[in-house]
Amino acid sequence: MNNSVDPPASPAAKSVVITGVSSGIGWGTTKVLIGHGIRVFGSVRKQSDADRLSREFGSLYSPLILDVTDESAIRSAAAQVEERMEGRKLWGLVNNAGIAVPGPLLHQPIAQFRQQLEVNLVGHLAMIQAFAPSLGTDARFSGAPGRIVNISSVGGKIGPPFLGAYVAAKHALEGLSETLRREFLLYGIDVIIVGPGSVATPIWDKAETADLPQAGDYAEAMTRFKAYMIAEGRKGYPPERVGEVIWTALSSAKPAARYAVVPGKFMNWVLPRMLPSRLIDGLIGKQLGLTNRHAASVK
Repeated sequence: MNNSVDPPASPAAKSVVITGVSSGIGWGTTKVLIGHGIRVFGSVRKQSDADRLSREFGSLYSPLILDVTDESAIRSAAAQVEERMEGRKLWGLVNNAGIAVPGPLLHQPIAQFRQQLEVNLVGHLAMIQAFAPSLGTDARFSGAPGRIVNISSVGGKIGPPFLGAYVAAKHALEGLSETLRREFLLYGIDVIIVGPGSVATPIWDKAETADLPQAGDYAEAMTRFKAYMIAEGRKGYPPERVGEVIWTALSSAKPAARYAVVPGKFMNWVLPRMLPSRLIDGLIGKQLGLTNRHAASVK
């Protein structure tokens, strides 16, 4: 796409706000929605990313420079979008921005744990509160109520080791979304969860060369876990596959409350949720070498 040849987006075009669009699922969703003629207000943290995406996606993409932990920047972006919408409601808000910093909970710095909750959970609610008027809580805006799509994860239902902060935030996001869906019945605003599994992005190449965090007794298990996650990540779905499911969540006349977008769905999603938790504990412990090293000394 090219800004010089694309016609300007019509104020009447359906419009969606997406957070974290510089790469991965956010980028893939932006590509899919623009392909369907949807105008995307996509958040990035760097001006260089805004410029790059504007060149790539053309006039249907409008950058928002913000960090989802910055309430002032979020409010400013919401005002900017309201002005651009010229009194019409948003079609959707996709809360995608997120981070995952691995490490055993026993040793993870509290500040690092708290930051992941701020980005992956609190930031989503801050976005919802700021954009709720444009989605339909304010009667001044015309059009049908919009929808909210919160990007959760397999980790929103299943808790692997060494991703505790991320898992805590995603589990909480699942509950937050369910409560919001029921509270927003008052306004006709639907709240839908999309829970991806592995997604193939360049992040796995970076992860391969990244240093492991200080893990104490967990060092060997962390090494095995890293190798497993990289291998699974490289076999994951392309970001556009998740984007197509998000398009379905936004456009379907009767969307599901939750979509699981998981490669190898039976083994990686269905079976782990069917089997007893203690059995899954044992399988993971055996795979990663998480055996009780003190057991022999207390017999």
